[in-house]
Amino acid sequence: MQQGVGREREIASGKLKESKLTKKVALVTGGSRGIGAAIAKRLAADGANVAITYSKGADAAQSVVKAIEGAGGKALAIQADAADTDAVKSAVEKTVAAFGGLDVLVNNAGIAIAKTFEETTLEEMDRLIDINVRGVFVATQAALKHMKDGGRIINIGSCVGERLMTPGLVPYSATKGAVKMFTQGLSREVGSRGITVNNIQPGPIDTDLNPAAGDWAEPQVANTALKRYGNVDEVAALVAFVAGPEAAYITGSNLTVDGGTNA
Repeated sequence: MQQGVGREREIASGKLKESKLTKKVALVTGGSRGIGAAIAKRLAADGANVAITYSKGADAAQSVVKAIEGAGGKALAIQADAADTDAVKSAVEKTVAAFGGLDVLVNNAGIAIAKTFEETTLEEMDRLIDINVRGVFVATQAALKHMKDGGRIINIGSCVGERLMTPGLVPYSATKGAVKMFTQGLSREVGSRGITVNNIQPGPIDTDLNPAAGDWAEPQVANTALKRYGNVDEVAALVAFVAGPEAAYITGSNLTVDGGTNA
């Protein structure tokens, strides 16, 4: 934390140029591992104070916080299942209370259940909708109450929200299609406030939930133009750009980082 204090003093004295997100506050849902953790670390590296939510695995969440603090940033981990409406709203309030506001919301929390549609239970469908769709709605609505002009809402969708070529992901792809249309519609409602709303659509990314050496890897790689999995930092880089000042005229967009899967 002392590194962060030192950096602030250097910025104030004019000795150090401000990063793109200096003095900004970001909340990343589902930020304890995989893509979410990479996004949190990248936003912090670009100067933001970052809060993350997690459902399970407090140790993993604290590991992300420690990594950010060790690099001189400020971070906070908040336990909140994305399907728990009250917990999600509370996470937004805790972020604002801790850092004094909210400038960037990254709706990253999500789950996938790999089954054919006929085999998927109603309970599993409800869980997908509760986390992937309703959780995004709730977090965004809560965040907009605090977000000032020029804020950023960034949804993490999926390339299968536009085109599905891998069997077994029908309900999941439907939820990500909903996120796509939510992004486009909301961008028009909040555009007058200078708030941008964009949807980042990853393709096959190497994480513990979808490993590059996993059983589902071969068909996913075959569908890409680059013939490889992506890595979490490649997604985080796009999120960081969209969160920054250079992306102020990009809104209502669905931006794929999928190795050419949907090409």
